[in-house]
Amino acid sequence: MEELRFLEEQQVSPALIKKVEDFRREYDVPSEAAHRIVRPSMPFYGKEVLEMAIAGILQGENLLLTGSKATGKNVLAENLAYIFHRPVYNVSFHVNTDSGDLIGTDTFVNNQVTLRKGSIYQCAQYGGFGVLDEINMAKNDAVSVLHATLDYRRSIDVPGYDKIDLHPAARFIGTMNYGYAGTRELNEALVSRFLVIDMPAQTRESLEFIFARMFPGAKDTAVEQFIGVFLDLQLKCANGEISTKSLDLRGLLAAMKIVDAGLSPWQAVRMGVINKTFDIFEKEIVEDVVRTRIPSAWTREDVYE
Repeated sequence: MEELRFLEEQQVSPALIKKVEDFRREYDVPSEAAHRIVRPSMPFYGKEVLEMAIAGILQGENLLLTGSKATGKNVLAENLAYIFHRPVYNVSFHVNTDSGDLIGTDTFVNNQVTLRKGSIYQCAQYGGFGVLDEINMAKNDAVSVLHATLDYRRSIDVPGYDKIDLHPAARFIGTMNYGYAGTRELNEALVSRFLVIDMPAQTRESLEFIFARMFPGAKDTAVEQFIGVFLDLQLKCANGEISTKSLDLRGLLAAMKIVDAGLSPWQAVRMGVINKTFDIFEKEIVEDVVRTRIPSAWTREDVYE
């Protein structure tokens, strides 16, 4: 199993890997949900975090991933679902997310009222992994649904219909960033329903792992400079010199991809990183960081073999 070899590469505990294999054998995926098993867009690197997350999931716990931007919260959630071979149901919370979005709403089918199932309902029914993105933006109506869903009783009351029990393989993984506009403190009752993992910042080692797996044909000298861009920006964010808008690992990886298509590395990084901030003074700082790493004269041949 490719996704489990990925764990072996990071020297994750063989006992945990064996239990993951047992979990996968025990819980089949219903055909209705098989299309939701998705290969992650990038690998997650971090033995300690992976072991904590896997151990929690194996024991039936839900996870809350906290930390600043670009620490890989959503990437970890995607990788965990793939490792456990479970369908993924994403819920992005915002001010308009309500209980109907999560459980479902009434709709007409053949002149009869029926339930159009929401993401949480489907996740509970098919044994999926529900990724609750920006959970600290959830308003009270949605929070009340989460309280019931994540309760130790593992059941959901569907008003006007019935109560459903959560599939034994169903798990929920919440993510939250610090200090985003519209966020608020989670109440203790909701936090108590999770095991919490505080995600560490990216390191040179973690970035080298990601780049090596995603861009095996890239030149070592170029990869070193692309990684340097991210680490330099991460340091400036930590020091309060710039916001986190340009600290975008997905954007940097996307820049690497479009360089392979023939775009100049400088223009690619402008699209993937520099232009993510709209403040003119901050953009100048980010440009200066990039210029020290990515020469404007570089071409695709400077990045790829």
